[in-house]
Amino acid sequence: MNNVKLFKQIYKKEPSDVSYCSYRVCPLGAHVDHQHGKVLGIAIDKGVSIAYAPKQNGVVELTSMQFEKRAQFHVNAVPKQKECDWADYLRGATLILSEKYRLSVGVCGVIEGTLPIGGLSSSAAVTISFLQALCKVNNLKISQKELVCFAVRAENEYVGVSTGKLDQSTEVYAKKDCLLYLDTLNDTYELIAKNENMKPFKIAVFFSGLERNLTASNYNLRKDECVSAAYALKAYEGVENGKFKETNLRQVPYEIYLKHKDKLPTSWQKRAEHYYTEEIRVEKGVEAFKKGDLIEFGKLCFESGLSSIENYEVGSPELITLYNIMKNTNGIYGGRFSGAGFKGCCMALIDPLLESEILSKVEEEYLKVYPEFKGKFSAHICESADGISL
Repeated sequence: MNNVKLFKQIYKKEPSDVSYCSYRVCPLGAHVDHQHGKVLGIAIDKGVSIAYAPKQNGVVELTSMQFEKRAQFHVNAVPKQKECDWADYLRGATLILSEKYRLSVGVCGVIEGTLPIGGLSSSAAVTISFLQALCKVNNLKISQKELVCFAVRAENEYVGVSTGKLDQSTEVYAKKDCLLYLDTLNDTYELIAKNENMKPFKIAVFFSGLERNLTASNYNLRKDECVSAAYALKAYEGVENGKFKETNLRQVPYEIYLKHKDKLPTSWQKRAEHYYTEEIRVEKGVEAFKKGDLIEFGKLCFESGLSSIENYEVGSPELITLYNIMKNTNGIYGGRFSGAGFKGCCMALIDPLLESEILSKVEEEYLKVYPEFKGKFSAHICESADGISL
C-alpha cells in the first residue's frame, strides 16, 4: 500500500495499524435517503485506507495522497466552524465523537483512496475509516449504528451537506455478494444474498474526468425542494404541519401526492415524482434481485438514471453522455449516475464475459464527444465486498 510506504518515509517507523472503509454504489434508491426513503446499496472492493499510529499528545496530523493541505488539530480543540477544506470531515467527526466519548489520544497518518474522487461516497469512507482509527487509539468500542450516526452527523452538521444515511450505512452494513436493502426511516435493513441462479455480473465505474463538490453544487437545494413539496402537499390535504425542516416526503402517502401534484410548482412536482417512482423501483428491484432476474434489475437501474435526469434534474452534460452510452452498450445490464449526479461518475452492472468490449466502447464513444478528457477519463472494474468490520 502506498500510504504505508509514505507513512514510513514521513515518520521513520511502521504504522501501528491500517483502517479501511469500502466505497459504495447505489443501484436503486437515488436521492431518497434524505427523505427517509428505502434504498439499495452495494459495497465494492475499492476504498479508503489510513495507515496510522497514535499520538499521545492528542494531536491529529493526517496527510492525504489526494489533497495537498495536511490536516492538523487537537482532539479537544476542534474549530467550531468548518474551514472549507477536505479535513472538515475529520474535524466534524472528532467533534461529534467527543460529545459522547472522552478523547485524549490523537493520530498521525496517511490517507489513500484507491479510485478518483467523486460519486462513490469517498467523503463518507474517509470519515468512517478515520472514526475507526480514532476510536481504536482511544480504546473506544462503538456500535455499527453509532458509527453510522456519527459519520452522518459530521457531514450534515459540521460540513453542511444534507446527505441521508445511504452512504454510511452501506459502507458499514454491507456484505460481499449481498444487496443491502435499507429503510432510512427506522434504520432497519436486510442483506439479500445473490440468487444462485442470477447471471454473473461485475460493477464498472466510469469517471467522467470532472471533480465535484457537494457543498458547491445544488445538492442541498434539491433536498429543500423535496421538503417544500412535502410541506405543500400536507397543506393541500389539510394535514397538520410541524416544523418545515422536519418535514419529508416519506410522511406523505403516494395517494395524496397523486391527488394534489398538479398544484405544486413544476420543480417541486418533479422532485416528488422522482421520490415516489424511485421508491416503487426499489421495491421492484428487491423482488428482481431475490428472483435472480438481473435483466429486470438492470432495466430498473436505467429507469432510475432517466428519472434522475428528467425529474430530479441532476447530471452534468458529461455524465448524461456517459449514461446514454451505457444504455446503448451491449453487455451492460443497467446503470446510472453514482452519487449525487453533479459531475463524478457513473456505475454499471456488466456481463464479465464482455468486459473488454464494454470498456473499449464506452471510452471510445465518450472521448469522441469530450476529447479534452483524454487522460482524465478512467474506467474501473469492481466486485462486491464487505463493508467495514468493528
